[in-house]
Amino acid sequence: MATTKKKSKQAEKSRVYKNLIGGKWAAAHSRKTFENRNPADTGDLVGIFPASDARDVDAAVAAARAAFPGWSRTPAPRRAEILYRTGELLAKRKEEYARQMTREMGKVLEETRGDVQEAIDTAFYMAGEGRRMFGQTTPSELPSKFAMSVRMPVGVCGMIAPWNFPMAIPSWKLFPALVCGNTCVIKPAEDTPLSTLNLVQTLMDAGLPPGVVNIVFGFGPQAGAPLVEHPQVDAVSFTGSSEVGRLVGQTAAGLFKPCSLEMGGKNAMIVMEDANLDLAVDGALWGVFGTTGQRCTATSRILLQKKIAKKFTERFVAAAEKLRIGNGLDKSVQVGPQVNLQQVETSERYVAIALDEGAKLLTGGKRLKGKSYATGYFFTPTIFAGVKPPMRIAQEEVFGPVVALLEFDSFDEAIEIANCIHYGLSTAIYTRDVNRAYRAMRELEAGITYVNAPTIGAEVHLPFGGVKKTGNGHREGGNAALDFYTHWKTVYVDYSDKLQRAQIDE
Repeated sequence: MATTKKKSKQAEKSRVYKNLIGGKWAAAHSRKTFENRNPADTGDLVGIFPASDARDVDAAVAAARAAFPGWSRTPAPRRAEILYRTGELLAKRKEEYARQMTREMGKVLEETRGDVQEAIDTAFYMAGEGRRMFGQTTPSELPSKFAMSVRMPVGVCGMIAPWNFPMAIPSWKLFPALVCGNTCVIKPAEDTPLSTLNLVQTLMDAGLPPGVVNIVFGFGPQAGAPLVEHPQVDAVSFTGSSEVGRLVGQTAAGLFKPCSLEMGGKNAMIVMEDANLDLAVDGALWGVFGTTGQRCTATSRILLQKKIAKKFTERFVAAAEKLRIGNGLDKSVQVGPQVNLQQVETSERYVAIALDEGAKLLTGGKRLKGKSYATGYFFTPTIFAGVKPPMRIAQEEVFGPVVALLEFDSFDEAIEIANCIHYGLSTAIYTRDVNRAYRAMRELEAGITYVNAPTIGAEVHLPFGGVKKTGNGHREGGNAALDFYTHWKTVYVDYSDKLQRAQIDE
């Protein structure tokens, strides 16, 4: 939302938050702020946050740089103990943080509890890495010489996080970076600043030293871009759109700094004629409309073998029309709002594009504006049939509760359709044929493939990321995350007490 100098009476009564720099809370240098409002009820002001700029980024990076020597020399098991205590504290605060998350980004309470749980799981997993982070020991080719490799922290890490998983994804970035000995500056999404603040507050309460993690709130051009460009930031981790990710990657490449990009998806779920249709329909509902379709792994294309297409479609549309839409704090609600007006307008725009291309609207396709929805950003679960692979509705990421149904004849055709996009994040296949399942695992061009499950549901101890325009080869999650937040140092110890010239001397 636009920054304003004047605050309403309601805003004055709400809590005003500040940046975290060097362990202290500080207002933005500009003194500008922005409002964080509940997308299910825009009259509910969650908080007021600083609209930071390059001066605030400079201060945060300086604090992270000052904290790096002490933190990087702290033994990894000691760093890990702080993460473990963080996990324990998050578990105690789970309900409180989940409710605040639902207020600021809209997804139903059951899902925000899962978001917090993912941060808990990541804390415990990465705490374990504090006693591993294994390198290699290997024989030297020369006598009386020892050879090994060790992981070293990269330095100050700049992090830009999205709004759809405002605690889970920051935990994917912060926790492995911290256990490896790095210090961090994180810019949360402007739609969900409170959840990231809650995560970092928990780290501080668990004993994290001042300056090891710093938070700069604000918008991409004013705060995100200076963080990426900063000469004292040694590595950048970004999660967001492919369009912005391209700019982040180009900037980082020009400065010779490592950059991890996790971006968009146009994820396909294949339903074969031998599939358990009830299971497939349940999976589609969750994959398409979970988080109101606002996941990079959301099921946005369903590929149906023609023999079962009609039966599946009838069941799926009927089930979608029964979904209860509303405020995510209501226990009866299954689908919350979209995060802001811009996302609703994007969904509306793609509905118009799909109709213009000749797709058939089976249900939904409009913003809800009745009395119960007047103060929120609600969009109906939307299903298109008659979609052809070249259509934009089958190629471009909508990031809303909108799905395209496509039909195919053979397994080979299904694989071809699934792969004919620029993205490659997540895929799924429903079948009872083990041979097809294993072929799909091999042939689907994606970083993740599910068998008899939807395209969402990643677990923290496995690598997460994609191919093509979804990412640039790095992975979050599991010990694969350590590869980004460390660099390898090879160490040779020669105890022969004489000069040995490796390949020259025999």
